[in-house]
Amino acid sequence: MMDDLKQHIVSVFERPFLDLVAGAHEVHRRHHCANEIELATLLSIKTGGCAEDCGYCSQSAAHRTGLAASRLMDVERVVEAARAARDAGSGRFCMGAAWRSMKQRDMPVLTEMIRRVSELGLETCVTLGMLEDGQAEALAEAGLDYYNHNIDTSAEHYTRVVSTRCFDDRLDTLAKARGAGIRLCCGGILGMGESREDRVSFLHTLASLPSPPESVPLNMLVPVAGTPIGDAQIRGETRRIDDLEFVRTVAVARIVMPRSTIRLSAGRESMSDSTQALCFLAGANSIFTGSRLLTAANSGAERDAGLMNALGLRAARPRPRVSAVERVEA
Repeated sequence: MMDDLKQHIVSVFERPFLDLVAGAHEVHRRHHCANEIELATLLSIKTGGCAEDCGYCSQSAAHRTGLAASRLMDVERVVEAARAARDAGSGRFCMGAAWRSMKQRDMPVLTEMIRRVSELGLETCVTLGMLEDGQAEALAEAGLDYYNHNIDTSAEHYTRVVSTRCFDDRLDTLAKARGAGIRLCCGGILGMGESREDRVSFLHTLASLPSPPESVPLNMLVPVAGTPIGDAQIRGETRRIDDLEFVRTVAVARIVMPRSTIRLSAGRESMSDSTQALCFLAGANSIFTGSRLLTAANSGAERDAGLMNALGLRAARPRPRVSAVERVEA
């Protein structure tokens, strides 16, 4: 039996497309500055060799994608990349490491990265896998603003995506980050063979967390040869998610999580300008800039600037910094 929120999400999904997008746009303008897009930059600080077997991911050691594993980046290289991102207009800098969970021996380097990037005036975000007791608190003390840990898909579809951990492991890490006063960046990937019902369940999980994620990245699957999910789409066994269905999902996310930042993430390089414009109309208000997202191609700064100029969009200014202690006390 569906609870009231899930039934509401179902009914929103079923609205006529134009009514849905119009309603989502109205909600967006009520809670966010119109015509502003948050620009964020994502850097892979440790690439490949991950022990997880996520079926979409080129960085899994379980898949043969030709990606060479690297060691954790030097702090100065990360700071240099963050400075360049800030100078190019980004307000948030995200650092991603391909591993199941961080090791304590890496914590001093990671906390130094966070401190140094934070000193540049950027919002900081990391994705470091599963958290163990005490780690979230150390990251918060270093000045971390956001912890990214996507749930990827619905609980029902999750076992078709990854077998090396369970859905509840994801929720446990989110709870640890939230308990330390860190904001959550949590979303998923659309187009992995899931159904509309899975997309309903996926958004229901996010919206029914004790506090919905402040940032919700929505990715369109980038099929990578050598990964099970990517190969299935390349062979035509599964279909790329329809652009209008993707826009519809963005609109529903905006309506059920009105105060969250909804970010268009991976897959934008394959979207037309018109599809992206519809996503912005439906409530998306953040993008990753640059030519790379971890290991995937991205739209590129020149194309993004052209699109934003054509649509009359401007880059949002970074928000005032609030410490993790202040967030916990609030």
